[in-house]
Amino acid sequence: MSQAATQAQQTAAADSPLKVSLERDGRLLKLTLARPKANIVDAAMIGALLQALDQHLKEPHLRGVLLTAEGPHFSFGASVDEHMPDSCAQMLKSLHALVLKLVESPVPVLVAVRGQCLGGGLEVVAACNLIFAAPNAQLGQPEIKLAVFAPAASCLLPERIGQAQAEDLLFSGRSVSAEEAHLMGLVSVIAEDPDQAALEYFDKHLAPVSASTLRYAVRAARQDTALRIRAKISFVEKLYLDEMMKTHDSVEGLTAFIEKRQPTWQDR
Repeated sequence: MSQAATQAQQTAAADSPLKVSLERDGRLLKLTLARPKANIVDAAMIGALLQALDQHLKEPHLRGVLLTAEGPHFSFGASVDEHMPDSCAQMLKSLHALVLKLVESPVPVLVAVRGQCLGGGLEVVAACNLIFAAPNAQLGQPEIKLAVFAPAASCLLPERIGQAQAEDLLFSGRSVSAEEAHLMGLVSVIAEDPDQAALEYFDKHLAPVSASTLRYAVRAARQDTALRIRAKISFVEKLYLDEMMKTHDSVEGLTAFIEKRQPTWQDR
């Protein structure tokens, strides 16, 4: 590679919102959200995640993915600006492509969560397999407070924590602590250092097994779930774009948030 090409590659990596590395002798793909403190799941972040997964998931020696984040918070969620009517269709389609890529990942995806994990951030996390959370983690889907709903979470959370608990989070918009999320079954492990806990799980349980057989195990375990989520996400995407986003209150809620004022609901 020429010096100019190398410099261009380094510049692109420096500008990326995502840090990508292959660790554990190429057996673990580590993806780090690198726009602290908010780590907003915007078009650039979604694109970087999709590119990294497309590039590495087919590597035959890969046994797992670790998704983590720099800074005190995993993610404050998706970009509200990108939720506005003129841009939300593309945003939603790309986010759902990422969610489905994670749901259908051929290897287990482990997630380390600290601080706030909200909205689109939690939708990405909920699409993964095992969630390792710090005691200070707060997880929630606050979209209803902006007069929109969380499409991917509407598909993912019932699968993970059951219908009643999913409806509680989706209808109230409240956040839950790591402890409550653990009791719900959303969080797998609470640890002071969730990254280290995830790595220890990988080293003990995933690294020693056959990579090819692990892929069959993941397909066998996730097949029905993946089919249901793929079918439902198409429905909720149309519901969001073709119906809800044509209402007064959804646009008002998003606009009020951007303008930092209280919304005025007309219930229509």
